[in-house]
Amino acid sequence: MTDTTDLGPEDRKIVTLARSVRARNGVPEGAAVRDETGRTYAAGTVALDSLKLSALQTAVAMAVASGATSLEAAAVVSEAGAASDADRAAVRDLGGPDTPVLLAGPDGTLRSTLSAG
Repeated sequence: MTDTTDLGPEDRKIVTLARSVRARNGVPEGAAVRDETGRTYAAGTVALDSLKLSALQTAVAMAVASGATSLEAAAVVSEAGAASDADRAAVRDLGGPDTPVLLAGPDGTLRSTLSAG
């Protein structure tokens, strides 16, 4: 495991935002993405009868809906040990295959960094 202090300030910010959304909303996952202009979008899991989205899919959708044309990075805070293929695909669709996806535990400790590819 890697402490988030090993990350740059902008990556630490999206991990912190993702962690905050998870805690504040009491959802299984929190996520945040940073677009090509440095704007951030944070979201939690959506679990409605008619709509189910992971936190990362929701954050990517928020970025797209706000006019983002690319992503610089994404972060997920979860108990899960890995980002799902669907989550990575959403990041890849907007950011490209080399976009880093940071996976952190509920305490904010970075578990892994992988590419969206």
